[in-house]
Amino acid sequence: MATYAQPRPLVAAPRLPALRHLGPNWYATVMGTAIVANAGAGLPFAVPGLRPVLTGVWGLSAVLLGVLLLARAGHWAYHRDQAGAHLLDPAVAPFYGCLAMALLSVGGATVTVGGDVMGTGAALAAGTVLWSLGTAVGLAAAVAIPYLLVVRHRVEPGSASPVWLLAVVAPMVSAALGPQLVPHLPGGQWREAMLLGCYAMFGLSLLATLVMLPLIFGRLVHGGPLPLALTPTLFLVLGPLGQSVTAVNTLADVAPGAVGAPYADALGAFAVLYGVPVTGFALLWLVLAAAMVVRAARQGMPFAMTWWAFTFPVGTCVTGAAGLARHTGLDALGWLAAGLYAALVLAWAVAGVRTLRGVVSGALLAAPGAPRPGTARTR
Repeated sequence: MATYAQPRPLVAAPRLPALRHLGPNWYATVMGTAIVANAGAGLPFAVPGLRPVLTGVWGLSAVLLGVLLLARAGHWAYHRDQAGAHLLDPAVAPFYGCLAMALLSVGGATVTVGGDVMGTGAALAAGTVLWSLGTAVGLAAAVAIPYLLVVRHRVEPGSASPVWLLAVVAPMVSAALGPQLVPHLPGGQWREAMLLGCYAMFGLSLLATLVMLPLIFGRLVHGGPLPLALTPTLFLVLGPLGQSVTAVNTLADVAPGAVGAPYADALGAFAVLYGVPVTGFALLWLVLAAAMVVRAARQGMPFAMTWWAFTFPVGTCVTGAAGLARHTGLDALGWLAAGLYAALVLAWAVAGVRTLRGVVSGALLAAPGAPRPGTARTR
């Protein structure tokens, strides 16, 4: 008797397969683009013809934000299993902080340069909405991701990563950009509450960073260099450092209109007394991280989305140096901001072109492979 093979059950192909591996790390493209506009607008000297360029960069960041919000919504709608896996992966979950920082950075650029296109009132309204949403998401991530790290994630001893900082740095971005809104609030209680609320978020993020930094440096000392593709994440340490310097300076700018003279004067002094030493440490880390990247590049470091770590963190150092230049009047700090901004623009252009090429080819949307290991220590 003839036998016939049983027909295989039909399995529906996943919808929107290109979105399956689109993780929250893609919001780094928004952050890295918006910081070019924010940092350029805050430079302590005028550059002829720069303002229209910054407005165009802000517009690009807003478009990228809209596209990624829709794409990530599709990811959750059609690839919920993968989205859940991302939340349970300690290497991916901290990137949810990037959603908050993308909202905040675009909102800040909207207030800073978007008024040239939208008008001052509309830009302020849009910036307020984005700051509020970004702050809410950032505070939620600052609690939820460390909670998952403790109770759900399986973290091997000595595996601390600079990526962990992304979960707690968003409130620092809120603290740095919140001062844009302080002068537009009613005087008295409203302004003071906003100012002190931003300082509270500054402290929240700073202390959380100080808890994590020893773990990260200990991992480097005891475990050796990071895998080649992950080496650029060392630049993420600059984010909370530069952003904290930016925060104390922007908060000091608006303190006289929110609190009394003794406190306002003290906060102005604190901006310099805190900002200068932290900037020194940030420059130390910048040189150390750059040396590690050069070493990795000589060993064949491939392009990956981690290259966007060269943008936003460096941009926060630009805004921090520019803030110190305002409060000290020191030309050297202004030149430091200019030099870092030139490096930021170069890094943004390289990362942007390589990302666009990877999207067109499909390489960046494919399933990720295991990272190439770093080489052993050299004497």
